Amino acid sequence: MTRSLQAVAYTRSSTLESAPDGRRLGLETSRGATPRGVEDHPRFFAGFLTSPQVASAGLLAVADVAGARYYQQQLRSSLDPVVTGNGDRLRFESFSGCGGVYARLDVLAAGLDGGEVGHGTTNVDVNNPLREALSRIGSDDPLHLRVGPDELAVTTLDGPVVEKKVPLPDRWLRGFAEAQVTAAGFDLRAELPAAEAMRFLRSLPRAGTRGSSRGVRWVVPAGNVLRPTTRPVPGAICLPGPERLVALQRVLRHASALRVYGPALTGSAAAASAWEVVLPGMRLTLTLSPETSRGFSGEGGVLDALATDEAAGDAELISVLLAWEPRIDVGDLATASGLPAERVRAALVRLGTSGRVGYDTAEAAYFHRELPYDAERVERHNPRLRAARDLVGAGAVVLDGNLGTVTAQDGHAHRVRDDAGVLSCSCLWWAKYRGGRGPCKHALAVRMVRRGAVSGQAEVLFEGGAR
Repeated sequence: MTRSLQAVAYTRSSTLESAPDGRRLGLETSRGATPRGVEDHPRFFAGFLTSPQVASAGLLAVADVAGARYYQQQLRSSLDPVVTGNGDRLRFESFSGCGGVYARLDVLAAGLDGGEVGHGTTNVDVNNPLREALSRIGSDDPLHLRVGPDELAVTTLDGPVVEKKVPLPDRWLRGFAEAQVTAAGFDLRAELPAAEAMRFLRSLPRAGTRGSSRGVRWVVPAGNVLRPTTRPVPGAICLPGPERLVALQRVLRHASALRVYGPALTGSAAAASAWEVVLPGMRLTLTLSPETSRGFSGEGGVLDALATDEAAGDAELISVLLAWEPRIDVGDLATASGLPAERVRAALVRLGTSGRVGYDTAEAAYFHRELPYDAERVERHNPRLRAARDLVGAGAVVLDGNLGTVTAQDGHAHRVRDDAGVLSCSCLWWAKYRGGRGPCKHALAVRMVRRGAVSGQAEVLFEGGAR
């Protein structure tokens, strides 16, 4: 796994301070993207929180995930959350160190008071002293929130005085991309009222407790409750690694509902799911990968979009039209760009691979953000995509109408078949995952070579073994 260290610099540490008119929470920002270009310490908000306790608990939950590993827990993890200003809301996002849990706190317009919300994305400092201070907030006394340097610091800033070096594995960057692609295939599967949501979440095992299970569980909606089931019956929802929902415990007493999102299940394979706690003026969502030991980075949902030159050009066009919208309307982008809706969606997937869009399951819509990382590495370091391009570059794929053949030096070949646009392969990767983790390198190479070729049934011989 490729890892690097990224410097995250702040003017000072984020703090919670007392003031004559209440408490003041100052969240310091690092270098980030804004409509005016890249800024060292952008300022996104200065105003009051309508529910200080709830916001503090939600921010701590996001920080919990940023500092957690739910698999191989002996390894340490710490990554400052990302904050995005979307004009009408603030979004705080994080990813677990193991790559299997994505967290997002959406502080909506109803949760903010007395200040305009800016536009842009950056890291925000959530340090240990601040976490301790936030955990002690026990009343809803006025709490002023500042995201970015105060006005005096903006005018007198001589340079950063606090710097962190954080590990940045490539799989985390790929995970951000894959999580939004996965969530785009979710629908609302269940909604529980506050009392039942609290009962259900508190009944789940915690990591390290007796009887806790790291395996996959299944639940079935029955009215306003979720009932456990031993197998994925029709209408069931997958709950992979239930102990990974522990961060939701922070906000349970403030919840008004629990919403569960997931795909339509067609077999017994484990599936990802999203668990959203509805809060006063806010939403806290945790999206879980299909298995505790399986991070989002290997799901392969973005590979088809990465493999198309057409999507690359479309993504450049669509990126110009993005304006930090809290809700991206595919129809509006199609009209503005002159592209069909399906090509707009493919372009958004590609933009997601560099962290430029996320997906909000509650609103079933993409939103604009720009991750403050070197996210171009997502495509550069994807092993299946590199392998597919190597196959194409080596001339290993030759199409002849609907049939193509390649002869490898060792004589080993694979067959890729097209069934109504779904490619299957004779390689071990396909045999193991049956397309459940995206296309294999052979299928990707077929798509690359077939671009512009006659559509229909195709059978192609490939060099080499499994991925």
